Amino acid sequence: MRVSLLGPPGSGKGTQSEVLRDRLRVPHISSGDLLRDAVARGTELGRAAKGYMDRGELVPDQLVLGMIRERLRNTDCGTGWLLDGFPRTLAQAEALDRLLTEEGRGGVEHVVSLHVPREDVVVRLGGRRTCGGCGRLYHVRFQPPKTEGVCDACGGRLSIRRDDEEATIRSRLDVYDRQTAPLLDYYRGRGLLREIDGTTAPAEVSGRILATLDGHG
Repeated sequence: MRVSLLGPPGSGKGTQSEVLRDRLRVPHISSGDLLRDAVARGTELGRAAKGYMDRGELVPDQLVLGMIRERLRNTDCGTGWLLDGFPRTLAQAEALDRLLTEEGRGGVEHVVSLHVPREDVVVRLGGRRTCGGCGRLYHVRFQPPKTEGVCDACGGRLSIRRDDEEATIRSRLDVYDRQTAPLLDYYRGRGLLREIDGTTAPAEVSGRILATLDGHG
């Protein structure tokens, strides 16, 4: 099965990716992980990407697609794969379609889009706190420390990361909405989009995804 998993920051893609990888028995392919691995190994694509990353620039789509092409050529992708958070834009989706055609592989079969309302995402991400001492993560609502602002493990001070500040979260969501709306329309028009309510417990979300995939199998 060939699946792309989409969703805004804080929608639970990481958790659902692990479940789908194990239940569908396909490799989990994250463009971010591919970038970090290529840079760490010093591959030709990794060296090219590192230059952009060091300058704080976005890595061009063609480099990312080159890494995805290499990964899809591995034998473990023969029976399918799970793309995590890719494609993110309509241009990337069209480029991915061309890549799969050139490689003689089947195209994307299902695009699972996790829907979580904006205010729920703000609560999920805005409530995270990180220990400055040991790095342990907490959440003011879902996993609070025993003493407010203090790490249970080391007594360090808890703080909010810049990425988790409300203004930053809302800006990231604005970018996601602008980029993804045309992408969802593209896959909806091709009958590949599976929209899933991501607001309930992770196990319930997983059940909905798997039932939907099975129903479209």
